[in-house]
Amino acid sequence: MKAAARFFAELAWIDGRWQRDVLLHVDACGQWGQLLPDQACPPDAQRLAGPVLPSLVNAHSHAFQRAFAGLAERRETEQDDFWSWRDRMYGVALRITPAQLKAIAGQLYRELLQGGYTQVCEFHYLHHCEDGSRYDDELAMAWALAEAAEEVGIGLTLLPVLYAHAGFAQPALRADQRRFATDAAWVWQASQRINAAARPLLNAGVALHSLRAAHASDIRSLQALVGDTDLPIHIHISEQQAEVQDCLAATGQRPMAYLCNEFAPDARWQLVHATHSTPQEIEQVAASGAGIVICPGTEANLGDGLCDLPGWLGLGVPISLGSDSHVTRDWVQELRWLEYGQRLGLQQRNVAAQPQSEPSTAVRLFEACRAGSAVPAGLPRWGLQPGARADFLVLDRLASGLQGLPDAALMDGLVFATQTNAIAQVYVSGQCRLDLGAAAAMPDPAGSFLATMQALHGKA
Repeated sequence: MKAAARFFAELAWIDGRWQRDVLLHVDACGQWGQLLPDQACPPDAQRLAGPVLPSLVNAHSHAFQRAFAGLAERRETEQDDFWSWRDRMYGVALRITPAQLKAIAGQLYRELLQGGYTQVCEFHYLHHCEDGSRYDDELAMAWALAEAAEEVGIGLTLLPVLYAHAGFAQPALRADQRRFATDAAWVWQASQRINAAARPLLNAGVALHSLRAAHASDIRSLQALVGDTDLPIHIHISEQQAEVQDCLAATGQRPMAYLCNEFAPDARWQLVHATHSTPQEIEQVAASGAGIVICPGTEANLGDGLCDLPGWLGLGVPISLGSDSHVTRDWVQELRWLEYGQRLGLQQRNVAAQPQSEPSTAVRLFEACRAGSAVPAGLPRWGLQPGARADFLVLDRLASGLQGLPDAALMDGLVFATQTNAIAQVYVSGQCRLDLGAAAAMPDPAGSFLATMQALHGKA
């Protein structure tokens, strides 16, 4: 148990708007108690140095791919797309050891804290030894991620992935996918073991890699094991046009329609990417209660395409953000990419705004992602509200893009005008995990990330 604490903020983002002179109570479990606006600062409260904003959940991460960021930005053949990128990424995945994964994840999780995330959902399929055999502890790679997160102080939702097939018509995996091989029983047992460990800030759900990698019998087997257990269920879906065409050829249906018609997803389900959709599929997903996870930086980097953001927002489908391959690692960039992609594609401005209810593009996007943050992580609530974990960001009011703005425009300036990180401090469960003034206190421990990068890729 932690000691209870009280904070005072001249501005705090509560109920979708800035409120003034807020006294924030953190209980002994590290959760929010009362949040009271229009208060005087009592002597025993810690006065925070800037506006207080909820953090966000990073709902989709492949931590090992941080070691590949920046290494696929050359084209030396006539064709380069997601599938050629994937083949090159596998070359890195096949070489990473548990110790190296811990070093990579430690670097990444520090960067995610700096980017305003305090919980990360790890879509984890790098399970086995380099030759495909099992570690003595089959969760060795999962524990490496958990240890990295614990040392950094970020919350972690581990999602062991069911990955059994190389494609819709393939009975098994390719040789270069050998480290990923699992079935429903393995995934369920892994999730159970992780939750039973009862480590601080750690929990687990389950994931299916994709419809091409988890066939109907795999999905039904995992659904039978999960039953009514209240935990998140994630799946990649409709990321690439080739995947859509393959699904049509194999099932006669588009991916999201097939998922909804055959497997009845519910509010626990998180559909990652959901890039290529029809209005009818959006209606089906909305009716199911499932959420989507958009990863704008990665989707741009891989040339995936643009999602139908107005369609998803218009039907109130829960939305969260992910950094996926980690070419971008802060949510301000992700929201900017999300809106700017829509502007370029539709040749309009302020696509995500809703004049009748929320004219601010930044506010509507941020609030949608904040409201959609809890379920992907398997948490009961998120944000500055009683009972949620006391995670929050303290903004630097003098940062580029915020300085001189009126209070009402702070969110717009943060998302669309900042040129450098505007986050001064990051708190997780009521404890300061990052202080910009002490950023040097969060170095790469013993140079382990640099050593890992040199071992994987050679010296510069």
